[in-house]
Amino acid sequence: MRQFAVIGLGQFGSSVALSLAEKGCDVLAIDSDQDRVDEISEQVSQSVTVDAADEKALKSLGMKDIDVAIVSTGEDIEASISIVLILKEIGVKEIIAKAVTPIHGTILKKVGADRVVFPERDMGERIAESLASPNVMDYSEISDTHSIVELVAPKKFWTKKISELRFEENAMVSIVAIKRKVPVVTAEGETEFREEINIKPSPEEKINRSDILIMIGSFEGIQKVRGIQ
Repeated sequence: MRQFAVIGLGQFGSSVALSLAEKGCDVLAIDSDQDRVDEISEQVSQSVTVDAADEKALKSLGMKDIDVAIVSTGEDIEASISIVLILKEIGVKEIIAKAVTPIHGTILKKVGADRVVFPERDMGERIAESLASPNVMDYSEISDTHSIVELVAPKKFWTKKISELRFEENAMVSIVAIKRKVPVVTAEGETEFREEINIKPSPEEKINRSDILIMIGSFEGIQKVRGIQ
């Protein structure tokens, strides 16, 4: 099992730590604020109150055995840079760091972060995408060239097989999953609708009116599909 360390238990860091713990991951949660550590202590594998910018203190936690460290002390720019430097020296396999500005992100990469995230910017972009395109349920960039989107099936797709849409040929976009409401009869004899997800649907799968399509592809391809009514 991969071992994670989350350094900085603000809103973003706590959310990451709890989500990893819920998925059964081994999580070491670190913050200099005792109250923040106490809030999360019973839900993660281990929690420690320590100033992570203190090199000796951080090294004493056995960080060399950590597979992925998430540095979420973004608001304290100096501390986040110092922590990434220390983690790099220790030899942590993968370092993900939160940045608050593009310059901050550039510096974090230069000192050793393998990946830099901008939670506030990314969330703003996702909200803007959903507002600009009401049929877009969720949107996330997964690289410099590709993104993943949850899209309400356009009317043009209804009753058609995936193979008939010829996405990969025309737009270099793939449907990787379909969310669908299916009727279920409860123990009380009532009918209710529950969401099921079909991972890697067959090319012969037909698109229903209320389906949510999870699609991955190039920015241009996703943009093309989003324009279909």
